[in-house]
Amino acid sequence: MTALVTGVATTVLDCDDADALAAFWSGLLEVDVASGEDDGWASLEPTPSGLRLAFQQVTKHRAPGRGRPQQLHLDVEVTDLDAGQARVLDLGGALLRDDGGYRVFIDPAGHPFCLVTS
Repeated sequence: MTALVTGVATTVLDCDDADALAAFWSGLLEVDVASGEDDGWASLEPTPSGLRLAFQQVTKHRAPGRGRPQQLHLDVEVTDLDAGQARVLDLGGALLRDDGGYRVFIDPAGHPFCLVTS
């Protein structure tokens, strides 16, 4: 039988401001924001590992957390947790907790993610 599904093309995060959230993730992942996007939609060029992220602006977005389950999160691999944390904070993210081998953050729209080392 021929495979119908060939993989996950893109991970899309809902948010209040697609351009602002794309800028945050672009800075953290060190990839460019793709050009020529529609209003209310932004995406990044693929990361070296092949990850494709996009951001969809939605009316009355409600971030996960604060009494709602996280729904989805990304593990971002870094070579240095302290340097990674500094970058996240400089870009407008916030630290939720340090669990020793990894750290849990939220992006400016409230999506949780972890910084991990290999």
